[in-house]
Amino acid sequence: MPETAPSPVITNIAAYQFATLTDLKSLREHLVAQCKAWGLKGTILLSTEGINLFVAGLRPEIDLLLAELRALPGLETLTPKFSESAHQPFRRMLVRIKKEIIAFGVEGIEPAKYTSPRIEAKTLKQWLDEGRPITLLDTRNDYEVKLGTFKNAHIIGVDSFRDFPEAVRRLPEELKQQPIVTFCTGGIRCEKAAPFMEREGFQQVWQLEGGILKYFEEVGGAHYDGDCFVFDQRVGVDPGLAETDSVQCFMCQSPLTDEDQKDPRFVEHVSCPYCFKTTEQKMQENIASRHAAIHALTHPLPGSAPYDHQQPLNVPRACDGLTLLETLVTILPHVPQEELLQRFANQRILDKDERPVAPTQIVGAGERYLRLLPGLVEPEVNADIRLLHEDEAIVVLEKPAPLPMHPGGRFNRNTLHYILGEVYEPQKPRPCHRLDANTTGLIVVARTRHFAGLVQPQFSRGEVEKVYLARIQGHPESDTFISDAPISDVPGAMGSREVDEENGREARTEFRVLRREADGTALVEARPITGRTNQIRIHLWQLGHPIVGDPVYLPGQTVGDTQTLDIAASPMCLHAWQISFIHPLNQERMKFATALPAWASLEGAQP
Repeated sequence: MPETAPSPVITNIAAYQFATLTDLKSLREHLVAQCKAWGLKGTILLSTEGINLFVAGLRPEIDLLLAELRALPGLETLTPKFSESAHQPFRRMLVRIKKEIIAFGVEGIEPAKYTSPRIEAKTLKQWLDEGRPITLLDTRNDYEVKLGTFKNAHIIGVDSFRDFPEAVRRLPEELKQQPIVTFCTGGIRCEKAAPFMEREGFQQVWQLEGGILKYFEEVGGAHYDGDCFVFDQRVGVDPGLAETDSVQCFMCQSPLTDEDQKDPRFVEHVSCPYCFKTTEQKMQENIASRHAAIHALTHPLPGSAPYDHQQPLNVPRACDGLTLLETLVTILPHVPQEELLQRFANQRILDKDERPVAPTQIVGAGERYLRLLPGLVEPEVNADIRLLHEDEAIVVLEKPAPLPMHPGGRFNRNTLHYILGEVYEPQKPRPCHRLDANTTGLIVVARTRHFAGLVQPQFSRGEVEKVYLARIQGHPESDTFISDAPISDVPGAMGSREVDEENGREARTEFRVLRREADGTALVEARPITGRTNQIRIHLWQLGHPIVGDPVYLPGQTVGDTQTLDIAASPMCLHAWQISFIHPLNQERMKFATALPAWASLEGAQP
């Protein structure tokens, strides 16, 4: 068989030069065209302060590029560092225009006009051989240092070169009188680092000429431990300037030695020993980010600024054939008829095409109309939503009060539904159950329709275990009691429901007295077995023990005139304390519990 021709050796160059460059846009276009024609790949940064480049290709074409660059005023002495590799370390050719060829962000540091004294590699090696009392200052980023550095070097400790000035200001004061040699990969950072240190009062500062790569080229690895990180796909080179087996973490960009790659925390394209985080750590970071987003969205509250709102009105089956006015009287019983007529007169009742309609219009079941609410400003709510758990399928949160869950009535944007939709956009989170606006406690939210379809049926099948705490009026006769009174599906005043022995839906709640108070109230635990609207409130109300602070179900079997409490009002003492359900992904039962409101302290409660 014929022998396969050996792959050509790739020449890699790294170079920079501080010089005054002009007409950068034309220069960029010219270099892009030339480098592509020559088959070169890498990155060239252009700035009015100079040039910085990492380019690789065949040696003849590399020489053509260098000749092209040295023909530019100010770049006549451009001197690259050469190395070789068996493959092309870059994927494409980029030429970019930047404010600085090495980002520093400090005014007045201009290497084209002034640089600190340089020390050549051979001289530095001689000083180290002689044991001279010098401080070697590594100006590189922490992730670069992981592959190697000079023995006993002082690590400046930065994630970005822009952090260097502040790190210098934290150095010990006594270093200002001592000899310091700054070094980096190729020398460019020291062009700015060393003059800055002089400006900060350091009196004996040198910069290593050509950086680590030039040191390797001229004197090898003497006094150096490990490899040198380079900014291309080779990741690291050894003192012989040969590519090493180091790789770079896909996630955090840290260089990884062979030992790092054997660590169980290294998963290709996922994590490494330096960025690995447990599932719990990742979740807590996500939750912190969500809390910040919620705070930003709700300060001020999204419904606090006036806006025009169209509220949908759907005709129920029971109103089929009625006039539109009769229908609105039925579905909006809390709004006086005179006010409804005024809304018609002001053209604020519209059809689905947003055209005004008359109160005498006959409607059909399922038809949709709109109620125009111009300049709407929503009442204040408590938006201190606290997330307890988040993963790709669900969110478990603690709802404050007063906070309506869904749009309706006076609330549209100041609702849990709206806030979550904004924070999780483009996802549309779906609460799997609901709490009244005045009830605090745990809510399970599905992050997609798919997961909602796996969690919501658990509630309807009675597979979710829920425990509430309530402070009630009066002392029940027994420490444990049950209500199985059927509850009506038809809303009354303020959206209230009532016990309906004939037509109500089956409902059951189990209660346990935890503590009887001297003020005539009692703290009880409630376990709803079914999930009817206002179930716990209605059952306690029907038993003669309404919940303290409930604005609807008042003592004496009367109904109040307020549905959602004012934010300054005393709280309704009902709290969704614990919940347990099957996670839709791993099918494991999860249990959550919240901290208790001040009114629900369990100290001294009966077992």
